[in-house]
Amino acid sequence: MDGSFPGGGPPVPAQVIGPRRRSALEVAFAGLQGGMLGVLWMLAWLGVSAAWQRTSFWTAENLFATAFYGGSAIQPGFVRSTFSGLALYLLLYSLLGAAFALAVRRFPRSTVLMTAVVFAAAWYYISFRVIWKSVIPLAFLLHPETATIIGHLIYGTFLGRFPVYLEEPRKPEAPSPEVPSGTTNSASTLEPVSALPLAVDSRLQEGTADADTPSPDEAVEPDATPAPAQSSLPPDPA
Repeated sequence: MDGSFPGGGPPVPAQVIGPRRRSALEVAFAGLQGGMLGVLWMLAWLGVSAAWQRTSFWTAENLFATAFYGGSAIQPGFVRSTFSGLALYLLLYSLLGAAFALAVRRFPRSTVLMTAVVFAAAWYYISFRVIWKSVIPLAFLLHPETATIIGHLIYGTFLGRFPVYLEEPRKPEAPSPEVPSGTTNSASTLEPVSALPLAVDSRLQEGTADADTPSPDEAVEPDATPAPAQSSLPPDPA
């Protein structure tokens, strides 16, 4: 298909027919946005799960804050050190989303969501079982395993929706002018009807004029006396 119109005309460029290819920066920003949204929902789930177990809503953030403040960051509520743990979560998982989006930018869209969920689960095992064991040992020892796994699955679900942020907003279509009902039909019906009497009238007038006007052969002068009839018989002899 060369992009030409069925009735002929200039060919349409391929980039106009198909979706525009996104740059790496646009894909990274979309992944950043998806990762930010995913980590916020993950932290909300971890907070609700911690409150259900009668611990602090900010347990996950305080455990991450031990990377900067040590054991003193583990507090029963929201304290000043909680900001650092929250910022570390947001920064780390948002950048993780950008990196994931760049890695799967050429994947079919139907497989991105499942890939993101598998990636999030794999990241949990790599980070909490290997990396944090030496970097944030208290987060490795004290994190609730089941709730954290579920939280990462939630994160992967929202991260897999990052292609939505690459879609261009649809432009609103201009509304067509409303035509009152019956306007078109009345116009199309009345036009020939209104022209018909005029045509008939003109034809009648022409016919009347032709009937009233005598032909040149039949024209008779008003004062002329008719000539006597001539007989075809020979005249009588005297």
